[in-house]
Amino acid sequence: MRCGNLCENTPMFTGIITGVGRIVATHRLGSSLDHGLQLEIETPAGYLDDVGLGDSIALNGACMTVTSLAPQNNQFSIEISAESLGKTSGLAEPGPINLEKALRAHDRLGGHIVAGHVDGVGTVSHFAQVGESWELRILAPRDLAKYLAYKGSITVNGVSLTVNRVTDLDGDTPGCEISINLISHTVQNTALGHLRVQSLVNLEIDLIARYVERMLQNGKTP
Repeated sequence: MRCGNLCENTPMFTGIITGVGRIVATHRLGSSLDHGLQLEIETPAGYLDDVGLGDSIALNGACMTVTSLAPQNNQFSIEISAESLGKTSGLAEPGPINLEKALRAHDRLGGHIVAGHVDGVGTVSHFAQVGESWELRILAPRDLAKYLAYKGSITVNGVSLTVNRVTDLDGDTPGCEISINLISHTVQNTALGHLRVQSLVNLEIDLIARYVERMLQNGKTP
């Protein structure tokens, strides 16, 4: 999924959240559900000091382009298409949201390489504190299951995380369940702390896994 308002650039991210914002208002871009939305987003104070019109910011892991700025009010706006709304979660109504500015050439790669293209929507099946940390379990769609591996990387609502366990599901339940350990710092400094069982989350698979599959497909004998 490209940026929500069909931007042509290809920014990169790291999955390290740089601020927790809030969608404060949504406005329809047309008269029907076939049209997208304009989102007004409130940010922490000073967050927009180095942001300009046309810059890319990931919202819950989905790359979007800044279309208007009001830094004096700590707010910016983006436009998101109906197609993007249908393939993501958490972007259609007011609420807390993870923010990450696009990676600059001299920045540290603190997480992993993230494109800001949501590959699928997962469902939280378990979220509870265990000792000093939290266990987050997510049901991932069938078409993403093959990309998820023990100690592999996954982006959940824009946050770069490590998979601790993968359980393939049998029977009528599609996909797999992944288990992730969250330290208190992550829960407190991202919007993941607002998740509940049955919450929908945006998932982006590891970019390297995507290329490995492509290479394996090309190596098959017809």
